[in-house]
Amino acid sequence: MRSAEHSSERTDRTGRAGGCDGPAAEAVEDLRLALVSRFLDDREIALRQQSKVFFQISGAGHEALLLGLARSLRPGYDWFFPYYRDRALVLALGVTPFEILAQAVGSAEDPASGGRQMPCHWGARDLHIVSQTSCTGSQCLPAVGCAEAARYISRRPHLPGCAAHGDELTYVSLGEGATSEGEFWESLNTACRLHLPVLYVVADNGYAISVRSADQHPAPISEMVRGIRGLHVVTIDGRDYFEVRRKGADAIARVRAGAGPCLVHARVTRPYSHSLSDDQKKYRVPEELADEAEHDPIKVLADTLVAWGVLTPDGVEELREDARETVRRAAEQALAARRPDPASVLAHVTGPPPVVDDPGEPDVPPGAEPVTFGEAIRLTLHEEMARDERIRVFGEDVADADPEVLDEVPGKGGVFGITFGLQRRFGDARCFNTPLAEANIIGRAVGQAIRGLRPCPEIQFFDYVWPAMNQIKSEAATTRWRSNGAFTCPMVVRVPIGGYLHGGAIWHSQCGESIFAHVPGLLIAFPSRARDAAGLLRTALRAEDPVLFCEHKHLYRQGHNRDPMPPPGWMLPFGRGTYVRRGDRVTVVTWGATVHRALLAAQELGDDAGVEIVDLRTIAPWDRDIVAESVRRTGRVLVLHEDTLTCGFGAEVAAFVADECFEHLDAPVWRLAATDTPCAYEPTLEAAILPQVADIVRDLRALLAY
Repeated sequence: MRSAEHSSERTDRTGRAGGCDGPAAEAVEDLRLALVSRFLDDREIALRQQSKVFFQISGAGHEALLLGLARSLRPGYDWFFPYYRDRALVLALGVTPFEILAQAVGSAEDPASGGRQMPCHWGARDLHIVSQTSCTGSQCLPAVGCAEAARYISRRPHLPGCAAHGDELTYVSLGEGATSEGEFWESLNTACRLHLPVLYVVADNGYAISVRSADQHPAPISEMVRGIRGLHVVTIDGRDYFEVRRKGADAIARVRAGAGPCLVHARVTRPYSHSLSDDQKKYRVPEELADEAEHDPIKVLADTLVAWGVLTPDGVEELREDARETVRRAAEQALAARRPDPASVLAHVTGPPPVVDDPGEPDVPPGAEPVTFGEAIRLTLHEEMARDERIRVFGEDVADADPEVLDEVPGKGGVFGITFGLQRRFGDARCFNTPLAEANIIGRAVGQAIRGLRPCPEIQFFDYVWPAMNQIKSEAATTRWRSNGAFTCPMVVRVPIGGYLHGGAIWHSQCGESIFAHVPGLLIAFPSRARDAAGLLRTALRAEDPVLFCEHKHLYRQGHNRDPMPPPGWMLPFGRGTYVRRGDRVTVVTWGATVHRALLAAQELGDDAGVEIVDLRTIAPWDRDIVAESVRRTGRVLVLHEDTLTCGFGAEVAAFVADECFEHLDAPVWRLAATDTPCAYEPTLEAAILPQVADIVRDLRALLAY
């Protein structure tokens, strides 16, 4: 599926000695493509020196490895998670020189990102090249999730918006330095345990910028991984195109045949510095660079083809001039391409939300039994999984039990019982346990979401979400924006959050939604009552963007927030708050567990106090209109939340009120939140840290006295 520019018709016009076809013709064409790749590097360097390109990172020295492997790979069929040195690979898959240079100059016509990403951050939806981030090694976990999704989808060809092939593979590449990242090892764990069709390609050029391989590992990576059961390991001289063709084809055939994952450890060269921001002469001796020049894969391939009589020296020079002219024309076209419109920067942060009108009060049968907050979430998961087979629930302890003993035990369903019964009803393929590794959970969900599934991973406690932060912030939340809308990441991350439990301490009682509210591209729900939890979760599972669904642990089993289960189809739009109590003298803006505490404080003050309570229900987006409407009427506002005071989300609400409602204020904007400390274990310490009813009453009285 190469472009016309890379077709065999052009190869036939080379100056090779005599006629040739088959592997020889392919080698000649790949030599030409290697030259195109190298000249693209050189052209970008020249344009960077002219300030027409703003960053440059080279793929030089990796050409033979990538082009040799590409002969056994299938663009638009297999899936690809490349890294920035894979220039020759993406050329072989069908990305054109113009498209590469359009990204380098930041053109709006760059199909990978529309000028949003640095050069060599590949992405092509039709070729299945998944939009790349700069994070080293983080692509490995989404790649595993992608392969996992392929297996699931190929057995369910009826799933809407999903397609897979039984013998497809997922390619993921990285430098040897990135194999030091924990996410690489977490991905190997799952790829091997599940016997997934993943091809790992580790291109070892000896350095991670200036850090030697010897400073990364006690042994080469191919030796480090040999003890992992189920992983086929291949070492290749990536400078030798024909060795790559032979060994690479065998490795790829094994993966396609269902033999499990394979890691290719390839020695390559790095003739140019890490990037134009680096100067390798500062840390590499001349003898080492001279040896690399002697083993330059383009030189080795050209010399071999001449020695075999496939090409003449003049034929090599013709290929060189043809490649140089191809790149020159592509550069001319890229420099003339239109620049991005500055107004476009806000496009594709998130997509259009699910079409949900304000549903009003749910229509429930008279006498319907109320359910708890936690039970509403559990029932909604059952209902939604029955509706959409693309939804998969996974995480630590979320399954009921090992399938071999499932009929002999009651079942667990999560530490709070919220996923109880899902495994029994929907099977192990749709509700399953994962390793105790939060990045693994979320990264796999990212890969599944990119394939069109609707993963619903669980982080067992909010306090342990931080190992997954890179996958949430860098991979999931940026997917749509960095790809200029070509890729999306529809997933719902359920996370129990918050304190007021007694005994949870630092590691089980924190709030921190404000940190995630600062992440563009991430939606955040934070309901306080059963029906809202059901309505928002239904909407979240229909969204095309990642959602952080905050479930306050203290609210799971309370009596005050129970509701009859709203009927199927009753959904709440994100960004729509609600009035919990009406009043005309002071507004309390809050969410989560502090909603009920605000209500208790208002009841203690009595109706004459005129306390109005607004429950935001979602944090991103949040309902500015309801806050403005209330504050304009009451003239006073207390922003109340459980997160720490400094930089808590209440600061955003307070700033909005000060900016947009200043002329309606009769008193300063007040905030009440947790102390700027972690949450403590001992109950009286926890009570001193988190906002209590007495604290709310005190502050409301002070506000009303203005």
